[in-house]
Amino acid sequence: MPTSSDSDLPYAADAESSLSHEELNVLKRQFEREGNDVTTQTKFNYAWGLIKSKKKPEQQLGVRLFAEIFQESRERRRECLYYLALGHYKLGEYTRAKEFNNQLLEKEPNNMQGQSLKQLIEDKLSKEGFVGVAIAVVAIAVGTAFFALIKPRGK
Repeated sequence: MPTSSDSDLPYAADAESSLSHEELNVLKRQFEREGNDVTTQTKFNYAWGLIKSKKKPEQQLGVRLFAEIFQESRERRRECLYYLALGHYKLGEYTRAKEFNNQLLEKEPNNMQGQSLKQLIEDKLSKEGFVGVAIAVVAIAVGTAFFALIKPRGK
């Protein structure tokens, strides 16, 4: 489970690995057992497990929990920035992921996690931009062909 030490935190590539259903359930049971008196560490651990999930609803809950921790615990904000960025990245919200990651890198420009995640985010944003341009070009070509077909022919 994550700790506050930089050396113990995974690089962004580790985001692709998820916990087993049983491992996530251990974190969930601890979170639920603590109820209204849940500790920041227990909430953090559960949010971390949720972010690593392959299931979008679990990732969304993880992001919400990290947002709560960010608001409630000043000493965990740096870690939360990374995991908020990672969570939004996994949800396909690359612009939002970039915003959180940039906040982290403003505070810690040499943060290897942030640098690794920055590259992943930029690759996705570039790919999305390229796909968007390709779709626009195809749409223009189809529209032009359509109008050429329906255009009345001269007599």
